[in-house]
Amino acid sequence: MRSVRKCSRTGCLEPAVATLTYAYSDSTAVVGPLATASEPHSYDLCEAHALRLTAPKGWEVVRHEGEFAAPEPSSDELTALAEAVREAGRSDRPTSAQQPEEEPRATGRRGHLRVLPGRA
Repeated sequence: MRSVRKCSRTGCLEPAVATLTYAYSDSTAVVGPLATASEPHSYDLCEAHALRLTAPKGWEVVRHEGEFAAPEPSSDELTALAEAVREAGRSDRPTSAQQPEEEPRATGRRGHLRVLPGRA
């Protein structure tokens, strides 16, 4: 199973194998191995886009030496998903009747939205 992260380039559906970050103060674009987590100011790239990346005039590209390896699937993501599904399907989880009583608060329903009582 390959990484679920895809290349950030528009229209590219290839799996990401590298991460692009910019060091604006140094006018440098850095292409390195795929980061363990997706960051808001970095871009995931497939191998083709990572190798073909060019920078504007006056900028330098620092590129990872060697091949970009496809990341191994993380069992953490699969485990978290499995735990969430298991938790949602548990029949022994507390229901509202088993929780301590609180003051009744106004709740309502409007279309597909439902108002839930907040906690003070």
